[in-house]
Amino acid sequence: MTTTDPREMSGLELLRYATALPAAERAPIIGDLFKFSIDEIEHGRVVFSLPSDPAFANPLGSLHGGTCATLLDSVMGCAVHTTLDAGVGYGTLELKVNYIRTVPVDGRRLSGTGTTIHVGRQVATAEGKVVDAEGRLVAHATTTCMIYR
Repeated sequence: MTTTDPREMSGLELLRYATALPAAERAPIIGDLFKFSIDEIEHGRVVFSLPSDPAFANPLGSLHGGTCATLLDSVMGCAVHTTLDAGVGYGTLELKVNYIRTVPVDGRRLSGTGTTIHVGRQVATAEGKVVDAEGRLVAHATTTCMIYR
């Protein structure tokens, strides 16, 4: 990478650049709120993780489903982003989440993986899964994203 102008970076370059910056040197992102760790960023695949923080509890005391939905939307969207050329954006058109098991809010790490299925000129699809520290499936999802140039 020879530039730091975001408009001239591919999606993969931009994600790698932005996630390497300290939080104080970039605009706030949803991952800050959910305490994301960026574990892997590759072409067509990303892995983020987060803690099952008590602040993310639902009224029953287990992890709110929106936490996994946010993690899944993030990893699937970012997986699509890694495939895009400079100056090309995307947005989520549809998100379908399946929840498999409840998660205690005791700080255990959840890992979300997003992988592209198809990236066309106008539409992309991706799939994602969230697993707990023991590798058990917690939730899985698919998304459809629009590509805008």
